[in-house]
Amino acid sequence: MKWSDTLVPAALSFGILILWEVLVRVMSIPAFILPPPSAIGLCAVIKASLIWPHALATALEIVLGIGLALMTSIPLAIFMFARPGIEKGLSPFLVASQAVPVFALAPLLVIWLGYGIWSKVFMAWVIIFFPITVSLLSGLKSCDPDFRRLFTLMGAGFWMKLRLLYWPWALPQFFAGLKVGVTVATIGAVIGEWVGAQQGLGYLMIQSNARLNTDLVFACILWLSAMGLGLWALVGLAEKQMVTWKNNQ
Repeated sequence: MKWSDTLVPAALSFGILILWEVLVRVMSIPAFILPPPSAIGLCAVIKASLIWPHALATALEIVLGIGLALMTSIPLAIFMFARPGIEKGLSPFLVASQAVPVFALAPLLVIWLGYGIWSKVFMAWVIIFFPITVSLLSGLKSCDPDFRRLFTLMGAGFWMKLRLLYWPWALPQFFAGLKVGVTVATIGAVIGEWVGAQQGLGYLMIQSNARLNTDLVFACILWLSAMGLGLWALVGLAEKQMVTWKNNQ
């Protein structure tokens, strides 16, 4: 990796923060409307003991949502790939599940599943499972027909093709969908906490916003961003370990 690949994004991010800091101070914008980045960073550190338990609760909801999405998306994508007729029947429902605003689903999930963790986990699952399912299904269907015929001529059945051909072929697209899923997982969890919760970063944001503690609201957003970046990095690391042939290209 070239130094410019790291320095340019870092310099751009630093420049945006400096511009934000200067504009807020020059224009004398009140802190309860838009705090400067220095105040947000200071708040995120000083109030870490307050934020940390809520961050753990949100992180647990996100991880469980990702796990539930993987347990449902992978079998569903394989089943739809193996049975094209089922794919045609289920595709409208998959699209419809994403067309409904998550804010409309959140109150219903709280009624059905209560104010505990599972309504937030399910909300995260609703957002995550679609990109994973669609990406994996697209990857499976993109397999080269010549390789399919070769495996058929060699007497390989569907499950052998899936293990040795279809799954490895689909891994790059699967990880692309997983990266999208883990980065938007925070949205589902936080929306669920906004509607009804007793802990979590979303809950803390609502409480802080009502008290005009805008710096704490931004600090929670900063922590959520760090979670998203961390999950993205973990998925990228897993991709490098599993899709080794892609790294050599």
